[in-house]
Amino acid sequence: MLKSIRAALAMSVITLSAFGASSAFAAPLKVVASFTIIADFAKNVGGDRVNVTTIVGPDGDTHVYEPSPADAVAMAGADVVLVNGLHFEGFLQRLIDASATKATISVLTKGVTPISFKPEFAEADTAEGADTGGGKTATDPHAFQSIANAKIYVKNVADAFCATDKEGCDSYKANAASYTQKLDALESDVQTAIQSIPENKRVVITSHDAFGYFEQAYGLTFLAPEGVSTESEPSAADVAKLVSQVKQDKAAAIFIENITNPRLIEQIASETGIKVGGTLYSDALSQPDGPAATYIDMMHNNIAQIKGAILGS
Repeated sequence: MLKSIRAALAMSVITLSAFGASSAFAAPLKVVASFTIIADFAKNVGGDRVNVTTIVGPDGDTHVYEPSPADAVAMAGADVVLVNGLHFEGFLQRLIDASATKATISVLTKGVTPISFKPEFAEADTAEGADTGGGKTATDPHAFQSIANAKIYVKNVADAFCATDKEGCDSYKANAASYTQKLDALESDVQTAIQSIPENKRVVITSHDAFGYFEQAYGLTFLAPEGVSTESEPSAADVAKLVSQVKQDKAAAIFIENITNPRLIEQIASETGIKVGGTLYSDALSQPDGPAATYIDMMHNNIAQIKGAILGS
């Protein structure tokens, strides 16, 4: 695969030289985003000055994704690569090595205060980050589930684009500021929706522990049979423990996630008598014609699904 990548790179160098140095910035910035949420941020900040390629597409599970030769070619030709970091993209280092990319790798969680995931049900799950010393906690990489953190991602995207394309920096900063205003409005909508839910009904169940930052920011409690990664299946004991806690805590709703197999959630719903309330989008956006085609759509969908399932509206 490396030989084919090098051949492709050689051809691209020849092609660029034919246009001459004066047109070096005529083409859009070549941006690779590791998954759809980051790609959406990139498009909002970059506008028509960027051409975004997404590695893990709509409804894709970044935790278990296996990159293709086409992904390596895209990485090799990129000007900027945008990634989540916090060990969210388990494939990332292998893909960087295979592509031998010279692109700037921008980690968008820079400046985010990371949290540790709750190890009650998936005690062995440390795939998403370094062991914190106790052997049973790991860094939660799903920082984008907090809208305040999403604003940090957006600033980091703008900084990455400005560093590579200084001529477009004013445009990137203006786009980032405009999009951040939309995120401010989104955050207000989410907070208002949460406030309409009685405090004793703010417990929900999801497939894997992807909503820790949402929980911390907005005051819902999320229970999940899987840890922060979908790589490992929970044991029967883990599921039984969750079912027991759900009955004690009286969870108000249970949800399927777009990236996970619904079988486990359906089993828990059957054992607890809680009706499945719908689908939440955790680690990936929907298809373009779906209910979560953008980050803002995703957050609106999720809170509407949660509120509707709990309040019956």
